[in-house]
Amino acid sequence: MKKVNRLLLITFLCIAHTVIAQSGSIKGKVMSSSGKILDNVNIAVGTTNLGTKTKTDGTFEITNIPSGSYTLETSYIGYTSQRTSIKIIDNQEIKIPTIILEPSIQALDEITLKGDKANTFLRKKSATVAKLPLANIENTQVYNTVSAELIKDQVVTYFDDALNNVVGLDRLWESTGRGNDGAGYFALRGFEAQPNFSNGLPALNFGSPDPINIEKIEVIKGPSGTLFGGPLTNYGGMINVTTKKPYSGFGGEVSYTTGTYGLNRVTADVNTNLDSEGKYLLRVTSAYEYSGSWQDAGFSKSFFIAPTLSYQANDRLSFLVVAEFRDAEQTNQPFLFLNRSAPSAVLNADEVGIDRDRSFTSNDLTLENPTFNLQAQVNYQISDQWSSQTAVSRSFAESSGYYSFLFDADGQFNFQQFIKRENFKTETTNIQQNFKGDFTLGTLRNRVLVGVDYYNRTITDNSDNSIVFSGSLGTFRPDGTALGRFAGDGTFLGPNVPLNRTSVDAAITQIITTILAADPTAVPVNNNKTREHIYGFYVSDQVDFLPQNTKQQISVIAGVRVDVFDNEGDVFNDEDDFDQTAISPKFGLVFQPIKDQLSIFGNYQNSFRNIAPEVSPTGEVINFDPEQGNQLEFGIKTNVFNDRLSIVASYYDIKVEDRVFSNILLDNTGSPIGALSVQGGEVESRGFEIEVIANPVPGLHIIAGYSHNDSEILVSTNNPGPFDEVGRRPDTAGPEDLANLWASYTFQESSMLKGFGVGAGFNYAGDRKTLDSSITNTFIIPSYTVVNTSLFYQNQDYRIALKLNNAFDEEYFRGWSTLNAQQPRSLLASVSYRF
Repeated sequence: MKKVNRLLLITFLCIAHTVIAQSGSIKGKVMSSSGKILDNVNIAVGTTNLGTKTKTDGTFEITNIPSGSYTLETSYIGYTSQRTSIKIIDNQEIKIPTIILEPSIQALDEITLKGDKANTFLRKKSATVAKLPLANIENTQVYNTVSAELIKDQVVTYFDDALNNVVGLDRLWESTGRGNDGAGYFALRGFEAQPNFSNGLPALNFGSPDPINIEKIEVIKGPSGTLFGGPLTNYGGMINVTTKKPYSGFGGEVSYTTGTYGLNRVTADVNTNLDSEGKYLLRVTSAYEYSGSWQDAGFSKSFFIAPTLSYQANDRLSFLVVAEFRDAEQTNQPFLFLNRSAPSAVLNADEVGIDRDRSFTSNDLTLENPTFNLQAQVNYQISDQWSSQTAVSRSFAESSGYYSFLFDADGQFNFQQFIKRENFKTETTNIQQNFKGDFTLGTLRNRVLVGVDYYNRTITDNSDNSIVFSGSLGTFRPDGTALGRFAGDGTFLGPNVPLNRTSVDAAITQIITTILAADPTAVPVNNNKTREHIYGFYVSDQVDFLPQNTKQQISVIAGVRVDVFDNEGDVFNDEDDFDQTAISPKFGLVFQPIKDQLSIFGNYQNSFRNIAPEVSPTGEVINFDPEQGNQLEFGIKTNVFNDRLSIVASYYDIKVEDRVFSNILLDNTGSPIGALSVQGGEVESRGFEIEVIANPVPGLHIIAGYSHNDSEILVSTNNPGPFDEVGRRPDTAGPEDLANLWASYTFQESSMLKGFGVGAGFNYAGDRKTLDSSITNTFIIPSYTVVNTSLFYQNQDYRIALKLNNAFDEEYFRGWSTLNAQQPRSLLASVSYRF
């Protein structure tokens, strides 16, 4: 018996020793190939959740690693990721040789690896917002990030839905596909905005960006003209898409999503090395999608492909080429424009009585939107302190087909239909040369940007010059019943004339014939080609006043842009040429009482808008100064508990001066007979925002936000008038109050439900004043709350997910002087396989 007890004791001690001693640790250091110490580098132990970041001296340590063989993954923004084989021996500390990272544009702007998984929704660093690689907590500007992980978590198939995660942003209307501005419009800090940037460069899209090639979406808040110019930025902010980049090795993912209303979507994301040394890397993403509509007509279909090639010539020189092609066809979303010149019969959208199931179109009337964006970047490390980036982008977008909308003709909600044939093309070219420096003068660290850029936009419009008014289309009551259809010359055709391409083409031909008969010199089809050139120079410097090894930091950033706007106008008319110069400054201050964890910041931001000349009804050419938008903002940023809690809260005040308003011209009876733009308006938008990103326990990720906005027209050039009146809220401002929440939980290894997960969230929008004037009175789109839920299972190889959008089937509208009915409840099912 004693021998048995002794044997059991020995066995127990051996097991205890094994349990206690079967782990080890590693120590190391990370430097750049030029000898620069790199801090805050991500270090991850492959196949585990263990990881850390390098300290200010470049060193790191990871303990309690189970014994075995692993791959150590090292990644840092702007450098090629490094993989090192390690072997952990029981109860031993392994010192690995110094890890050397090579500069490369192949590295993603923001990489989250297994050892840095504390909060997958968290933004940490951006190389776009300041055009310098700054951590969020040291950046004086506010921005929100929607990551690829969050897009996947929410089974997002439509770009606009991804932006539901951005605090203070709300969709005004969906993509129309029409020429020049066919992308979706969003209210952002009281002003309209569109997704006009890709990788920090101008990018065209008359439709909607495809989510398959999105690494992250950055919504940069406030006026941003100093670094990004005036043509595509706006006073409330800008929307930038960062595309996926190649990485070393072979891998990828394919997925299929189906859902309510005929949704079928297939995607692929494949990455590979093109040579044995890993200098040439290729990544290709692609998607095909078809979706119907919950209404009686309507559909969209698209094909997207984006090859991205990178080449690391040597340790200093690298190249990146990104090409995106999207071919899309869609029917118009039903846009019901409200009458802005007559009193409204009712003042609440829920009382209009619109049949939400009516589309007021047919699947025969579509718009085609082929889009092509090409970007090329060259990065060169000049020295340890200076680097050069040369970037070129070319974009082409086209709108071809039938664009239609309904208009409330009398304020009584009898909607008359308008339609035109679109033939619209836009081409842009952008060239940027940036020099970036990171050096110390005495004890002051300077991060400097010096850049020049050139932007060209050419617009060709061969669309119908006349909009078909009731041409075989007619007038509809809100419930969708027809009051009657009429030919172009006013002949009554009856209520049952079909709405299709044949009848519309016949009506357009009839109208053109009528116009030419009355005036042989008339031009029923446009033949317009306009062009503009913009030359910009900008410089900024962020200075850290305290030594890098201190526990606090004070930083100041200052910058300025000089922009020369050369507007050719109509290329066939030299008399409408126009030149003007705009200056855009910025300034920011950030104090970190607890470095890398808490910052208090303030900023002054500026944007501007060049306004082309206008010819008055009397033939006079009217020139305008650039509009100027200036923002003052202050707030706090926190990043605490080892990246498990991030809070950004700020208050902003934006004033736009020299605003150009459309001044309505009235006849003797008070009826509108035309419009004339007049400069001198002033608008103010004030508000506060708070965003919380949290990972309170392993597997639980939360993103939430709330915003309040007060917008008011302070000075108007059109008072009284149907819009833009003093004291009123601009119709671009959207709801005053917005809130969003999404929480996702994945069961961990200790649970029998390991790999299963659930997600749920909501979006709230307060009452929206879509019309606000002394003539129409205040027309309200009521508040709404939309709830979404998901259920999923995932492992290393595949993911299966169900997503229920608008779970409680909320009936609601959005709009921008319009009423746009929103989609009811829908169910999506998705399966993806990783390799």
